[in-house]
Amino acid sequence: MVGKSSISRKLFVGCNTAFLLLFCAFCILPFVHLLALSLSSKSAASVGLVFLWPVEFTMKSYQFVLQKPEFLKSLGITVERVALGTFVNMALTILAAYPLAKEKKHFRFRTVYVWFFVFTLLFSGGLIPTYMVVSSLELKNTIWALIIPGALPIFNLVLLLNFFRGLPKEIEESAFMDGAGHYTILWKMYVPLSAPALATIGLFAVVGHWNSWFDGLIYMSSPTKYPLQTYLQSLVIETNSKILTKATAELLRHISDRTVRAAQIFIGALPVLMIYPFLQKYFMSGIVLGSVKE
Repeated sequence: MVGKSSISRKLFVGCNTAFLLLFCAFCILPFVHLLALSLSSKSAASVGLVFLWPVEFTMKSYQFVLQKPEFLKSLGITVERVALGTFVNMALTILAAYPLAKEKKHFRFRTVYVWFFVFTLLFSGGLIPTYMVVSSLELKNTIWALIIPGALPIFNLVLLLNFFRGLPKEIEESAFMDGAGHYTILWKMYVPLSAPALATIGLFAVVGHWNSWFDGLIYMSSPTKYPLQTYLQSLVIETNSKILTKATAELLRHISDRTVRAAQIFIGALPVLMIYPFLQKYFMSGIVLGSVKE
């Protein structure tokens, strides 16, 4: 019985390990191929010789991308957007989650407000009404057009709300007895105790702002105001004639568009790949802790 169980266990562990390794390979190999392609020559990339290792190693694609002033300007706009947007997202999420985490006897209409937020999560106003609101507020062509419409991510709010509800009520009660107010309890007790959840929603906010491109396309009338992902989308996919100057087109004749595309996509994804390992431990605990109920 024990031997049979042991064999079944070993078989399960072996199959599970093989499946996870295969899944990891499907996730990692595209990035490895992208990196190899960006470091290969035009001729090797054009005939499809590149798989997981650079062929005729060259850095021309990265030199071409990093020397372009349009790329650096769009990168600056994206950095500004990530910094401002993450700050606004985090501040509003914390301030909204704290009162909604209170019990009914302390906040009578808590359930109404929670359903109001959940309703907006399920049914949005749509693209055209949102565009009209942004235009009427004269936010177009400003950095706030990329931040204000998504200032309060409801999914992050629900996550932090559940985490706040799981914190021991005795801590808050003892703080009240010592004369602390709500703002003191929030910033000096709830926020420090919620580091895993805050790191998780902070990562969501950073990745969301970094990868977003469509709002930049509809709210910015000039390519010079595009964030990085919108710029890459216009340059690589649509080959926007407003961005491709005569000098740029001449340079592209000597560099494969496939290697340039790979270099720009890899540079665009690199910051997220660099910060994720440092937040991964908080990410897992932050997701799980808010769902545990006693």
